[in-house]
Amino acid sequence: MKITIPMLLLYLGATFAPGIVLSQEEDPITEEESAEVSFEEYSDDFQESFFEGLKQQGIQNYDKAINAFLKCKNLEPEKEVVSFELAKSYLLDKQYINAQQYAQEAVAADPENYWYANTLAETLKARNTSVSAIKTRIPWNNTELKSNLASIYFELGNYEEAKAILEEVEKTVKSMYLQSKINDSIDKHRGNIKNVILSENKSEDANDLIALEERIQDSLNGSDDAQSLLNLTEEALEKYPLQPFLYYAHGIALRRDNRNKDAIEAMETSLDYLIDDPELENKIYKELSEIHGAMGNTEKSNLYLNKIKPGF
Repeated sequence: MKITIPMLLLYLGATFAPGIVLSQEEDPITEEESAEVSFEEYSDDFQESFFEGLKQQGIQNYDKAINAFLKCKNLEPEKEVVSFELAKSYLLDKQYINAQQYAQEAVAADPENYWYANTLAETLKARNTSVSAIKTRIPWNNTELKSNLASIYFELGNYEEAKAILEEVEKTVKSMYLQSKINDSIDKHRGNIKNVILSENKSEDANDLIALEERIQDSLNGSDDAQSLLNLTEEALEKYPLQPFLYYAHGIALRRDNRNKDAIEAMETSLDYLIDDPELENKIYKELSEIHGAMGNTEKSNLYLNKIKPGF
């Protein structure tokens, strides 16, 4: 069976994973544009399997979709559109490691394709990891790829990641426009957190919080075992869930308990709540650098080490 472009567009439009459509005025990207490929050069077996994969993906039979696309992969190993559809199917089936593998393949083959980058970013988000961890596995020198990823992470609400990526992109009208939107979103986010914290502080006993933080600091400096510190910080966070120092201390307790991944999450949460405290910020970056170093992630360790500001 020969598959026509209208048929493909119908199924591609119906089966794309929920993604991001830029609302920017410049150069909007549509899913239809990403699907404009000719299948006339492919065998009937390839076309039928590909069409079957799209159909099964559309009715949420992801295992059957994966099998169909894997057959296409065997027939045409170099076709990045197959890697892309496999990545989407694995992502929808919550098989995130496989999804990342094929998303990276698609991006490596066509780094300027917005939707390939979008699927990769959504997969990394599902795995709770950052694009900075896979720079060596994708064509990171490609300006269009970085520009796309900055836009994607902005739409995903990960403003810090979007800002970090955009810093590596050449300044253009489009990139400066996106930069202003990212900065506005970051300022608004921090302002909302600050208002919530101030509101919370009005109703809480400030002296009790200060005394609790001093007690925790003594425990950090002393010889308390990891479990005692864990219990203390957990109780503190139940009472004061918006205090960055408490998440920092909880992260140290988790690290002492050899729970490095949980420690990283606690430290990152502390950064989310942190406002205008460069001394604590440096301490958090130092801990994150050491934790990632202990886990063998040299790239991330150096990333956080370079974030430490001198003079604090």
